[in-house]
Amino acid sequence: MDFKIDETDKKILNIIKNNARTPYNDIGKKCKVSGATIQLRIQKLTDAGIISGSQFNINPVGLGYYTCAFIGIQINLTSTSTHEEVYKKITLIPEIVECQHISGKYSLIIKIYTRNNEHLKKLIIEKIQSIPEIVSTETFIALEEGFNRQLPVE
Repeated sequence: MDFKIDETDKKILNIIKNNARTPYNDIGKKCKVSGATIQLRIQKLTDAGIISGSQFNINPVGLGYYTCAFIGIQINLTSTSTHEEVYKKITLIPEIVECQHISGKYSLIIKIYTRNNEHLKKLIIEKIQSIPEIVSTETFIALEEGFNRQLPVE
């Protein structure tokens, strides 16, 4: 199904990308339609795969996780199952919050939150580098998040 978004859909998306908890009636007032219409449109946008989920964003610092790092992971690429084995193993490490399959020097790049640099070092050595299929890693510690945003809806 080829779903085309119109100007009202764009307005809705721009409102909810900033605050998914905005009441339908409030969105409807801004878009000059009813709250029921907003609910139907959001359902259609969800069914079309344009919207996926809604969540609260938890601030890692609020939970005592002060170090954010990105780690490039180089995998022994002797078989395709090797890549999947590493992926399955790193999903078991709860401090890893994001994983991207990438091209280039590394097969994967992960985003990890730890309590401090010592905790990061321990996880790298004891949990990540101990995975036999991993050839090497390179760690980049984030000093400060500049911004984190969604794509503009135009």
